[in-house]
Amino acid sequence: MSVTNGAKGSQAVTRALNVLHCFRDGGPALTASDIGRRLGLTTSTAHRLVRTLNDAGFLVQDTAGAHYRIGPSVLELGLLSFHQRGLHHAGPELEHLAQTTGATADLAIRSGNHALLLAGVTVQRADPGVGLRRPLHSTALGKVLLAWARPGEDDLAELGPLRPLTGRTIADVRRLRVEVDRVRAVGHAMNDGESAEGVRTLAVPLLDRAGHARYALALRSTPEVITEARIPWFLAHAQGCARALEVLLLPPAERRHH
Repeated sequence: MSVTNGAKGSQAVTRALNVLHCFRDGGPALTASDIGRRLGLTTSTAHRLVRTLNDAGFLVQDTAGAHYRIGPSVLELGLLSFHQRGLHHAGPELEHLAQTTGATADLAIRSGNHALLLAGVTVQRADPGVGLRRPLHSTALGKVLLAWARPGEDDLAELGPLRPLTGRTIADVRRLRVEVDRVRAVGHAMNDGESAEGVRTLAVPLLDRAGHARYALALRSTPEVITEARIPWFLAHAQGCARALEVLLLPPAERRHH
């Protein structure tokens, strides 16, 4: 394969992945023209890409044939990854944590500049927030993932502009750096109305042997439930669950010693 053909092949793969990333926000179905506008592609290029992805099952058309959604091939790969990571074992632990504390239990992993919710359980049901991405800077889950980030992923300046979601969101890199250092020092993170008004979240890391956060675990409720006086109680339960999940989710050679 020539260098030129190799470069073209790499560009085609990148464009196809970018098309799939257009659906990461969980929004409505998109037309090929919508995708082209988002990615700055010509209409013909966008149509060619979505047809190829549709034929491979990575996208699926609606009955009218104009709009596209994520297809079954993505679901298949997602489920394979979910089970290969052992995440199907996390459900019972999260359910027990939610039932014990009366708060929503969330498990997340880092995905670029966001925390990706992998599993979530309320006292009534599985949480519909699973699969959503939340900015690292405005969430307790994100602060944990930043505080114990791997080398090369710990430069807060790489997060770009920090968009304020509420009046309490930390939207300044210097303030965020102070907060991340504090989180690392105390061993847990708090989000008190920084991503949504009236929501209080406490999060702890699932650490590997090298001391990096492979996952983040959070308890989410209101200030009336997670009161200042009861934070130590919620923290103890979250940390206990995190230790159990480290055993379930990390290979033996990568687990830290307790």
